Amino acid sequence: MMIRKGTEADLDGVNEGYEELLRHEKKHGAYTVWELGVYPTRNSAQKSLDEDGLYVLEEDGQIAASITVNQKQPAEYAQVQWGCDAKPEEVIVIHLLCVRPSQAHRGLGHAMVQFILDEARKQGCKAVRLDTGAQNIPARSLYTKIGFHLAGTGSMAIGGVIPHDGHLFFEYVL
Repeated sequence: MMIRKGTEADLDGVNEGYEELLRHEKKHGAYTVWELGVYPTRNSAQKSLDEDGLYVLEEDGQIAASITVNQKQPAEYAQVQWGCDAKPEEVIVIHLLCVRPSQAHRGLGHAMVQFILDEARKQGCKAVRLDTGAQNIPARSLYTKIGFHLAGTGSMAIGGVIPHDGHLFFEYVL
């Protein structure tokens, strides 16, 4: 298992992970509000790569998980009473964590988030922030288990395109 920066060669594998998750949710019930062909897509992964924020977890030559991070806090974050008073450049934001359902329950999501926390520390950041839907029980469980704290609730446009009420905003103070 290796976590590394994503490359152009990883884009198809990352997109296959998104599609696998969305097909799985269609068949077994959804935790996300993501939509196949809307968000996330290969273009989402391409944008993350272009902005130097795509990371992948590769195992046996396959992309088992991916994550998008940067320092861009969506406009909705301005309404949240964050626990850490940090300048934008002192915050890393997790935007998109996807573990293939075929690779679930192996700690890969935990490994990806822990990797980002470690990278944020190396960069001298004060906090890592993220958002997820209240209905996304696996994500909520993962983030609270790692030590993220709920900072607020509200509405948000997922990926900037899917309106969603009942959103949760989490923060991990480094």
